[in-house]
Amino acid sequence: MTTATQPTFTPAVGPANERVRATWNAGDFGRIATSYARGASQFVNRVGVAVGERVLDVACGTGNLALPAARAGARVTGVDIAPALLEQARERAATENLVATFDEGDCEQLPYSDASFDVVLSMFGVMFAAHPDRAAAELIRVCRPGGRVALASWMPDGFIGQMLRTTVAYAPLPAGSPSPLLWGDASVVRQRLGTTVAKLSLTARSIEFEFPFAPSAVVEYFREFYGPSVRAYAATDPVRRDALSRDLERLWESRNRASDGTTLVDAEYLEAIAVVR
Repeated sequence: MTTATQPTFTPAVGPANERVRATWNAGDFGRIATSYARGASQFVNRVGVAVGERVLDVACGTGNLALPAARAGARVTGVDIAPALLEQARERAATENLVATFDEGDCEQLPYSDASFDVVLSMFGVMFAAHPDRAAAELIRVCRPGGRVALASWMPDGFIGQMLRTTVAYAPLPAGSPSPLLWGDASVVRQRLGTTVAKLSLTARSIEFEFPFAPSAVVEYFREFYGPSVRAYAATDPVRRDALSRDLERLWESRNRASDGTTLVDAEYLEAIAVVR
């Protein structure tokens, strides 16, 4: 049986995060998420989610963390700002007969009481919030004392960090917007979590992106389905779009480990696991 409830509240979303919502409603992120689902499951395993634990997957997308946690026997809730992604998460849970609840909400204003969860997770999600300090405070607030907050964020000098920086060079972020890649900087994470945690483990890791086609086709795939890429291409003129594609193709080709016409790239991220005071 699958629980996939609609939220009983009206999500409050500020103007900056309305842009975030529009980004992740663009394209079809589920097609991207499946390319690193195995690494997402490995992340959940390292956090050590146990049977019966209350787990919140923040910016859950299509359920890459929520579903493995539910398979482990946890009581899982996923929350995301993008309704289209939540629908995919519900469908995936239903297909596997997993019990999980998926709510629409803003990670800067989570619709849950203090200390509601034993484990709070986010993989490549919270890092895109418009106000990172607010998001960090909310992650801590909804986690019980002694519980764990675990984050995976792209590193600035890692592969996806390079891809995002290349894209932003052609389609800059709105003025005043913090770089999401700061969540991949260990010193910044220490500052943002500060004295609210009793213990903080920071580990550089990598995750594999696997696609059954060549790097040039991967660039087009991201252009069609990855929200940040969809929005960036839409914001540039045709000449700059072609230049952006060439730069991205060179990047994917330079890091491709496959030699059979497919694509296999390692993408570096920062894993942060904190114990809440």
